[in-house]
Amino acid sequence: MTDLPAKMTAMAISEPGGPEVLVPQERPLPEPAEGEILIKVEAAGVNRPDVQQRKGAYPPPKGASDLPGLEVAGTVVARGEGAVMHEIGAKVTALAPGGGYAQYCKVPEAHALPVPKGLSMLQAAALPETYFTVWSNVFDRVGLKPGERFLVHGGTSGIGTTAIQLAKAFGSEVFTTVGSEEKAEAVRALGADHVINYKAEDFVEVIKDLTGGDGVHVILDMVGGDYVEKNWIVAAVEGRICQIATLGGISENVNFGRLMMKRLVHTGSTLRPRDNAFKAAIAQNLKEKVWPLIEAGKVGPVMDSTFPLLEVAEAHRRMESSGHIGKIMLEVN
Repeated sequence: MTDLPAKMTAMAISEPGGPEVLVPQERPLPEPAEGEILIKVEAAGVNRPDVQQRKGAYPPPKGASDLPGLEVAGTVVARGEGAVMHEIGAKVTALAPGGGYAQYCKVPEAHALPVPKGLSMLQAAALPETYFTVWSNVFDRVGLKPGERFLVHGGTSGIGTTAIQLAKAFGSEVFTTVGSEEKAEAVRALGADHVINYKAEDFVEVIKDLTGGDGVHVILDMVGGDYVEKNWIVAAVEGRICQIATLGGISENVNFGRLMMKRLVHTGSTLRPRDNAFKAAIAQNLKEKVWPLIEAGKVGPVMDSTFPLLEVAEAHRRMESSGHIGKIMLEVN
């Protein structure tokens, strides 16, 4: 790690709390271990798990940095022993176990991918968290197939905008819920076939009408709460529901009879605690099946806003307002 500084600026969580607890700190430069690379960060993404970690509700996995930040893009500046996938000087985007809110971040080399041709570093940094999550859950875990009807809640979130584009690109009929007409227009532009404003309409009734009572085959849900039973109602017989967050709270009362009568599968997952090999396999799938679509301009990141690293508290406020359409990003100098 010659010619690299001994220290870096990072945004740390001083104590659990609101956005104001994100404070600049001087930290030692991370040293890449075996199979890891060190990235000089140019851009980083802001995600809901960062907000939960800031509040003290989502601790980092064992061995991960205590700094928030799960996706970065930048230049490879150092390699640990045995790391050979990316040359020094290569431009990469990577899923990180933590540590992205900093000038330098180390990641397992297999979790980094080349920056797709035609994308800026900010756009590239907007890819990993949502693309890894959507691919592993929608396509690997519940096996969305061409021709099936797919529903994603929160269509203008980073996850939602990614899920809409990928499901459409792979041949599904896409349904989504949003909270305003502005957001409805945004997701229609991404290819959503049916857009439901949940503040003005009952998505259960609308989907029943649109599908002739048959329902949707696959649902990706981040809401939880009373959406659990509603999802069971709108799911087709032998439908599959994947839960990746419970932003609407925990559901305590559900009618399991619906699950049984329709032979539904309701599964769930969290990505961050999964082992390196699991994430490496997703990265390889993305490189083979999705990166060509990005480079062809068929799918890509939807950008909401960008903040300097030192103003990450404002980025968190933007996320918690739920007014964003697409990704909230950090520019790192």
